[in-house]
Amino acid sequence: MEINPNNVIKLTDGWLQLKVPVPFSLKWVNSYLLPEQIGWTLIDPGLRTPATESFWTTALAVNSIRWEDIKRVVVTHHHPDHYGLAGWFQERTGAPVFMSQTAYEAAHRLWGDDEMFSGELTEAFLQNGMLPELAENMNENLLGFHVRVSPHPRDVTFLEAGVDFRMGGLSWETIGGEGHAPGHLSFYHAESGRLICADQVLPDISPNIGWMPGGDPDPLGSYLGSLRELLPLRVETAFPGHRAPFAEFQKRVQELLDHHERRLLKMMELIGSHTLTAFEVCELVFGSRYRDNPHQLRFALAETIAHLLHLERRGTLVRVETDSAELIRYRRRNPLPPSNKKPD
Repeated sequence: MEINPNNVIKLTDGWLQLKVPVPFSLKWVNSYLLPEQIGWTLIDPGLRTPATESFWTTALAVNSIRWEDIKRVVVTHHHPDHYGLAGWFQERTGAPVFMSQTAYEAAHRLWGDDEMFSGELTEAFLQNGMLPELAENMNENLLGFHVRVSPHPRDVTFLEAGVDFRMGGLSWETIGGEGHAPGHLSFYHAESGRLICADQVLPDISPNIGWMPGGDPDPLGSYLGSLRELLPLRVETAFPGHRAPFAEFQKRVQELLDHHERRLLKMMELIGSHTLTAFEVCELVFGSRYRDNPHQLRFALAETIAHLLHLERRGTLVRVETDSAELIRYRRRNPLPPSNKKPD
Protein backbone atom coordinates (compact mmCIF):
# COMPACT_ATOMS: atom_id res chain seq x y z
CA MET A 1 0.00 0.00 0.00
CA GLU A 2 1.33 3.45 -0.89
CA ILE A 3 1.31 5.85 2.06
CA ASN A 4 0.14 9.37 1.30
CA PRO A 5 2.44 11.84 3.09
CA ASN A 6 -0.68 13.45 4.57
CA ASN A 7 -1.50 10.17 6.33
CA VAL A 8 1.58 10.35 8.58
CA ILE A 9 2.10 13.75 10.23
CA LYS A 10 5.11 14.65 12.33
CA LEU A 11 4.09 16.51 15.47
CA THR A 12 6.13 18.18 18.20
CA ASP A 13 8.64 16.16 20.29
CA GLY A 14 8.85 13.43 17.68
CA TRP A 15 5.20 12.38 17.96
CA LEU A 16 3.59 10.85 14.88
CA GLN A 17 -0.10 11.20 14.01
CA LEU A 18 -1.21 8.42 11.67
CA LYS A 19 -4.52 8.61 9.83
CA VAL A 20 -5.52 4.96 9.77
CA PRO A 21 -8.24 4.29 7.17
CA VAL A 22 -11.71 3.13 8.20
CA PRO A 23 -14.47 2.03 5.77
CA PHE A 24 -16.98 4.55 7.16
CA SER A 25 -17.90 8.16 6.52
CA LEU A 26 -15.25 9.36 9.01
CA LYS A 27 -12.56 8.11 6.54
CA TRP A 28 -9.84 7.66 9.17
CA VAL A 29 -9.11 7.29 12.87
CA ASN A 30 -6.12 8.93 14.51
CA SER A 31 -3.41 6.72 15.93
CA TYR A 32 -0.51 8.32 17.74
CA LEU A 33 3.04 7.04 18.10
CA LEU A 34 4.95 8.54 21.03
CA PRO A 35 8.72 7.98 21.18
CA GLU A 36 10.18 6.43 24.31
CA GLN A 37 13.80 6.10 25.42
CA ILE A 38 13.60 2.68 23.80
CA GLY A 39 10.93 2.15 21.17
CA TRP A 40 7.45 3.62 20.86
CA THR A 41 4.06 3.74 22.57
CA LEU A 42 1.15 3.24 20.16
CA ILE A 43 -2.23 4.78 21.00
CA ASP A 44 -5.41 3.41 19.32
CA PRO A 45 -4.16 1.25 16.43
CA GLY A 46 -7.46 1.25 14.50
CA LEU A 47 -9.92 -1.23 12.99
CA ARG A 48 -8.66 -4.52 11.59
CA THR A 49 -9.15 -4.85 7.83
CA PRO A 50 -6.81 -5.93 5.01
CA ALA A 51 -6.37 -2.22 4.21
CA THR A 52 -5.30 -1.30 7.74
CA GLU A 53 -2.93 -4.26 8.02
CA SER A 54 -1.28 -3.09 4.81
CA PHE A 55 -1.30 0.52 6.01
CA TRP A 56 0.56 -0.30 9.20
CA THR A 57 3.08 -2.59 7.52
CA THR A 58 3.99 0.19 5.11
CA ALA A 59 3.76 3.09 7.56
CA LEU A 60 6.14 1.47 10.03
CA ALA A 61 8.61 0.56 7.30
CA VAL A 62 8.56 4.08 5.82
CA ASN A 63 9.36 5.51 9.27
CA SER A 64 12.06 2.88 9.99
CA ILE A 65 10.06 1.41 12.88
CA ARG A 66 10.28 -2.33 13.40
CA TRP A 67 7.48 -4.38 14.91
CA GLU A 68 9.58 -5.05 17.99
CA ASP A 69 10.05 -1.29 18.44
CA ILE A 70 6.39 -1.03 19.53
CA LYS A 71 6.77 -1.48 23.29
CA ARG A 72 3.21 -0.69 24.44
CA VAL A 73 -0.26 -0.39 22.94
CA VAL A 74 -2.67 1.98 24.69
CA VAL A 75 -6.40 1.82 23.90
CA THR A 76 -8.58 4.76 24.91
CA HIS A 77 -11.88 2.89 24.51
CA HIS A 78 -13.38 -0.31 23.14
CA HIS A 79 -14.93 0.92 19.90
CA PRO A 80 -13.64 -1.21 17.01
CA ASP A 81 -12.05 1.66 15.08
CA HIS A 82 -9.77 2.21 18.11
CA TYR A 83 -9.48 -1.26 19.67
CA GLY A 84 -9.69 -3.55 16.64
CA LEU A 85 -5.98 -4.01 15.90
CA ALA A 86 -4.79 -4.19 19.52
CA GLY A 87 -4.53 -7.99 19.57
CA TRP A 88 -3.08 -8.08 16.04
CA PHE A 89 -0.32 -5.69 17.10
CA GLN A 90 0.30 -7.68 20.25
CA GLU A 91 0.83 -10.85 18.23
CA ARG A 92 3.46 -9.12 16.08
CA THR A 93 5.23 -7.08 18.74
CA GLY A 94 4.75 -8.90 22.02
CA ALA A 95 3.76 -5.55 23.52
CA PRO A 96 1.35 -5.38 26.46
CA VAL A 97 -1.96 -3.59 25.96
CA PHE A 98 -3.16 -0.91 28.38
CA MET A 99 -6.84 0.06 28.71
CA SER A 100 -9.55 0.35 31.33
CA GLN A 101 -11.10 -2.82 32.69
CA THR A 102 -14.55 -1.46 31.84
CA ALA A 103 -13.55 -0.98 28.20
CA TYR A 104 -12.00 -4.44 28.03
CA GLU A 105 -15.13 -6.06 29.43
CA ALA A 106 -17.29 -4.07 27.00
CA ALA A 107 -15.23 -5.35 24.07
CA HIS A 108 -15.74 -8.94 25.17
CA ARG A 109 -19.44 -8.41 25.77
CA LEU A 110 -19.85 -7.19 22.21
CA TRP A 111 -17.41 -9.49 20.41
CA GLY A 112 -16.51 -12.33 22.75
CA ASP A 113 -16.86 -16.00 21.84
CA ASP A 114 -20.22 -16.31 23.65
CA GLU A 115 -21.51 -12.91 22.48
CA MET A 116 -25.27 -12.34 22.69
CA PHE A 117 -25.21 -8.55 22.41
CA SER A 118 -26.10 -8.31 18.71
CA GLY A 119 -29.43 -10.05 19.31
CA GLU A 120 -30.07 -8.00 22.47
CA LEU A 121 -29.49 -4.71 20.67
CA THR A 122 -31.60 -5.65 17.67
CA GLU A 123 -34.45 -6.69 19.97
CA ALA A 124 -34.12 -3.43 21.95
CA PHE A 125 -34.31 -1.43 18.73
CA LEU A 126 -37.48 -3.30 17.73
CA GLN A 127 -38.98 -2.42 21.12
CA ASN A 128 -38.15 1.20 20.33
CA GLY A 129 -40.08 1.07 17.08
CA MET A 130 -37.52 0.00 14.48
CA LEU A 131 -39.27 -1.58 11.51
CA PRO A 132 -39.11 -5.41 11.65
CA GLU A 133 -37.84 -5.60 8.08
CA LEU A 134 -34.67 -3.78 9.16
CA ALA A 135 -33.78 -6.28 11.90
CA GLU A 136 -31.87 -8.80 9.80
CA ASN A 137 -29.51 -6.23 8.30
CA MET A 138 -28.96 -4.66 11.71
CA ASN A 139 -28.03 -7.99 13.27
CA GLU A 140 -25.70 -8.90 10.38
CA ASN A 141 -23.97 -5.53 10.61
CA LEU A 142 -23.24 -6.06 14.31
CA LEU A 143 -21.97 -9.61 13.79
CA GLY A 144 -19.69 -8.38 11.00
CA PHE A 145 -17.44 -6.59 13.49
CA HIS A 146 -16.13 -9.77 15.11
CA VAL A 147 -13.45 -10.30 12.49
CA ARG A 148 -12.49 -6.63 12.69
CA VAL A 149 -11.51 -6.86 16.38
CA SER A 150 -9.91 -10.29 16.34
CA PRO A 151 -7.81 -11.52 17.96
CA HIS A 152 -8.52 -9.92 21.30
CA PRO A 153 -5.38 -8.91 23.23
CA ARG A 154 -4.40 -11.33 25.98
CA ASP A 155 -1.73 -9.50 27.97
CA VAL A 156 -3.77 -6.52 29.23
CA THR A 157 -2.87 -4.11 32.02
CA PHE A 158 -5.87 -2.21 33.36
CA LEU A 159 -5.61 1.56 33.78
CA GLU A 160 -7.70 3.49 36.28
CA ALA A 161 -8.93 7.06 36.09
CA GLY A 162 -7.07 9.36 38.44
CA VAL A 163 -3.85 7.36 38.35
CA ASP A 164 -0.78 8.81 36.66
CA PHE A 165 0.52 6.94 33.61
CA ARG A 166 3.89 7.54 32.02
CA MET A 167 4.34 7.55 28.22
CA GLY A 168 6.26 9.61 25.72
CA GLY A 169 8.64 10.70 28.47
CA LEU A 170 5.85 12.46 30.37
CA SER A 171 3.63 11.64 33.35
CA TRP A 172 -0.04 11.88 32.35
CA GLU A 173 -3.14 12.20 34.49
CA THR A 174 -5.59 9.53 33.43
CA ILE A 175 -9.11 11.00 33.11
CA GLY A 176 -12.24 8.87 32.88
CA GLY A 177 -15.14 9.89 30.68
CA GLU A 178 -18.52 8.30 30.10
CA GLY A 179 -21.32 8.64 27.57
CA HIS A 180 -19.50 7.95 24.32
CA ALA A 181 -18.04 4.66 25.51
CA PRO A 182 -17.95 2.98 28.93
CA GLY A 183 -14.52 3.24 30.50
CA HIS A 184 -13.23 5.81 28.01
CA LEU A 185 -9.85 7.23 29.04
CA SER A 186 -8.18 10.55 28.20
CA PHE A 187 -4.66 11.59 29.17
CA TYR A 188 -3.74 15.06 30.40
CA HIS A 189 -0.31 16.64 30.88
CA ALA A 190 -0.89 19.89 32.78
CA GLU A 191 2.58 21.41 32.31
CA SER A 192 2.49 21.26 28.51
CA GLY A 193 -1.29 21.66 28.25
CA ARG A 194 -1.65 18.55 26.10
CA LEU A 195 -4.75 16.40 26.25
CA ILE A 196 -5.11 13.11 24.40
CA CYS A 197 -8.89 13.14 24.38
CA ALA A 198 -9.67 10.43 21.78
CA ASP A 199 -13.43 10.54 21.06
CA GLN A 200 -14.60 12.26 24.23
CA VAL A 201 -14.18 15.67 22.58
CA LEU A 202 -13.93 16.00 18.79
CA PRO A 203 -13.51 19.11 16.64
CA ASP A 204 -16.13 19.88 13.97
CA ILE A 205 -18.28 16.81 14.72
CA SER A 206 -20.16 15.57 17.76
CA PRO A 207 -19.17 12.21 19.27
CA ASN A 208 -21.95 9.66 19.08
CA ILE A 209 -23.72 9.31 22.43
CA GLY A 210 -25.66 6.09 22.16
CA TRP A 211 -27.75 4.00 24.54
CA MET A 212 -27.09 0.27 24.67
CA PRO A 213 -29.11 -2.41 26.52
CA GLY A 214 -27.54 -3.41 29.81
CA GLY A 215 -25.34 -0.32 29.88
CA ASP A 216 -25.57 3.19 31.26
CA PRO A 217 -29.27 4.05 31.77
CA ASP A 218 -28.54 7.72 31.02
CA PRO A 219 -25.49 7.93 28.71
CA LEU A 220 -26.23 11.50 27.65
CA GLY A 221 -26.40 12.66 31.25
CA SER A 222 -23.09 10.92 31.92
CA TYR A 223 -21.54 12.53 28.86
CA LEU A 224 -22.67 16.04 29.75
CA GLY A 225 -21.31 15.53 33.26
CA SER A 226 -17.98 14.33 31.87
CA LEU A 227 -17.75 17.38 29.61
CA ARG A 228 -18.34 19.76 32.51
CA GLU A 229 -15.51 18.09 34.43
CA LEU A 230 -13.16 18.81 31.49
CA LEU A 231 -14.01 22.51 31.27
CA PRO A 232 -11.54 23.71 33.95
CA LEU A 233 -8.52 22.05 32.28
CA ARG A 234 -5.91 24.33 30.73
CA VAL A 235 -5.49 22.74 27.33
CA GLU A 236 -3.13 24.17 24.73
CA THR A 237 -3.56 21.33 22.24
CA ALA A 238 -6.10 18.51 22.20
CA PHE A 239 -5.33 15.32 20.30
CA PRO A 240 -8.63 13.75 19.19
CA GLY A 241 -9.51 10.35 17.77
CA HIS A 242 -10.82 11.92 14.55
CA ARG A 243 -9.94 15.08 12.64
CA ALA A 244 -6.88 17.22 13.38
CA PRO A 245 -5.38 18.24 16.73
CA PHE A 246 -6.98 21.50 17.86
CA ALA A 247 -6.77 24.45 20.25
CA GLU A 248 -9.60 26.40 21.96
CA PHE A 249 -10.57 23.28 23.87
CA GLN A 250 -12.93 24.96 26.37
CA LYS A 251 -14.78 26.62 23.51
CA ARG A 252 -15.28 23.26 21.83
CA VAL A 253 -16.50 21.63 25.05
CA GLN A 254 -19.07 24.40 25.48
CA GLU A 255 -20.16 23.99 21.85
CA LEU A 256 -20.83 20.31 22.49
CA LEU A 257 -22.82 21.08 25.64
CA ASP A 258 -24.88 23.62 23.69
CA HIS A 259 -25.34 21.20 20.78
CA HIS A 260 -26.99 18.60 22.95
CA GLU A 261 -29.25 21.13 24.64
CA ARG A 262 -30.42 22.23 21.19
CA ARG A 263 -30.97 18.60 20.17
CA LEU A 264 -33.03 17.94 23.30
CA LEU A 265 -35.16 21.01 22.61
CA LYS A 266 -35.58 19.99 18.96
CA MET A 267 -36.85 16.56 19.95
CA MET A 268 -39.34 18.06 22.36
CA GLU A 269 -40.60 20.33 19.58
CA LEU A 270 -40.87 17.41 17.14
CA ILE A 271 -42.83 15.30 19.60
CA GLY A 272 -45.21 18.18 20.25
CA SER A 273 -48.64 16.79 21.05
CA HIS A 274 -47.84 13.37 19.59
CA THR A 275 -46.95 10.04 21.16
CA LEU A 276 -43.96 8.61 19.30
CA THR A 277 -41.46 5.78 19.37
CA ALA A 278 -37.73 6.48 19.39
CA PHE A 279 -37.54 5.23 15.80
CA GLU A 280 -40.18 7.74 14.73
CA VAL A 281 -38.32 10.55 16.49
CA CYS A 282 -35.07 9.34 14.93
CA GLU A 283 -36.48 9.63 11.43
CA LEU A 284 -37.89 13.07 12.19
CA VAL A 285 -34.40 14.19 13.22
CA PHE A 286 -32.22 12.31 10.72
CA GLY A 287 -34.65 11.40 7.95
CA SER A 288 -35.31 7.92 6.57
CA ARG A 289 -32.09 7.69 4.51
CA TYR A 290 -30.45 5.37 7.05
CA ARG A 291 -32.91 2.54 6.49
CA ASP A 292 -30.50 1.12 3.90
CA ASN A 293 -27.44 1.79 6.06
CA PRO A 294 -27.61 -0.29 9.27
CA HIS A 295 -24.29 1.08 10.51
CA GLN A 296 -25.50 4.69 10.48
CA LEU A 297 -29.00 3.70 11.63
CA ARG A 298 -27.48 2.06 14.70
CA PHE A 299 -25.69 5.28 15.63
CA ALA A 300 -28.70 7.48 14.92
CA LEU A 301 -31.26 5.35 16.77
CA ALA A 302 -28.99 4.70 19.77
CA GLU A 303 -28.34 8.44 20.05
CA THR A 304 -32.05 9.24 19.77
CA ILE A 305 -32.87 6.80 22.56
CA ALA A 306 -30.13 8.34 24.72
CA HIS A 307 -31.67 11.80 24.30
CA LEU A 308 -35.20 10.58 25.00
CA LEU A 309 -34.07 8.76 28.14
CA HIS A 310 -32.36 11.93 29.33
CA LEU A 311 -35.52 13.95 28.73
CA GLU A 312 -37.43 11.33 30.70
CA ARG A 313 -34.93 11.72 33.56
CA ARG A 314 -35.40 15.47 33.45
CA GLY A 315 -39.12 14.90 33.82
CA THR A 316 -40.12 16.51 30.53
CA LEU A 317 -41.02 13.24 28.76
CA VAL A 318 -42.96 10.22 30.01
CA ARG A 319 -43.28 6.70 28.67
CA VAL A 320 -46.73 5.73 27.53
CA GLU A 321 -48.32 2.34 28.10
CA THR A 322 -49.72 0.95 24.87
CA ASP A 323 -51.77 -2.04 23.81
CA SER A 324 -48.51 -3.52 22.52
CA ALA A 325 -46.57 -3.90 25.77
CA GLU A 326 -43.29 -4.56 24.01
CA LEU A 327 -43.35 -1.21 22.16
CA ILE A 328 -41.94 1.86 23.95
CA ARG A 329 -43.47 5.26 23.17
CA TYR A 330 -42.91 8.74 24.58
CA ARG A 331 -44.98 11.87 24.99
CA ARG A 332 -44.41 15.24 26.61
CA ARG A 333 -45.31 15.41 30.29
CA ASN A 334 -47.30 18.56 29.55
CA PRO A 335 -48.52 17.93 26.01
CA LEU A 336 -49.00 20.80 23.62
CA PRO A 337 -52.55 21.45 22.41
CA PRO A 338 -53.53 18.96 19.69
CA SER A 339 -52.55 19.99 16.20
CA ASN A 340 -54.06 18.94 12.90
CA LYS A 341 -50.57 18.86 11.43
CA LYS A 342 -48.65 15.60 11.73
CA PRO A 343 -44.86 15.60 12.09
CA ASP A 344 -43.09 15.92 8.74
